[in-house]
Amino acid sequence: MEIRGQLAFNQEIKKRQQDVVRFLEANRIEFEEVDITMSEEKRQWMYKNIPEDRQPAQGNPLPPQIFSDDRYCGDYDGFFESKESNTVFSFLGLKPTLASKESEP
Repeated sequence: MEIRGQLAFNQEIKKRQQDVVRFLEANRIEFEEVDITMSEEKRQWMYKNIPEDRQPAQGNPLPPQIFSDDRYCGDYDGFFESKESNTVFSFLGLKPTLASKESEP
């Protein structure tokens, strides 16, 4: 699991990144934070691997952008919506935990 983004780009982005990181840590999901401000190669990889239909009409996608290996999961808004509907494990492409609605029959 990777979270790609510009670390501490601004307060709102930082808050969103921390929200994702706290969730992953609380659920003991292994992940790697990737700071795209430190590597043009990683920034270009992120932009290239976000599906065209998920790209903003103007400008570049804002962090955090969430990938599971090379599979694009979504942006923070998608993460937040899945968290609110208790389907975040599906959003991340992971097997649901027993406490998740996703594990109910």
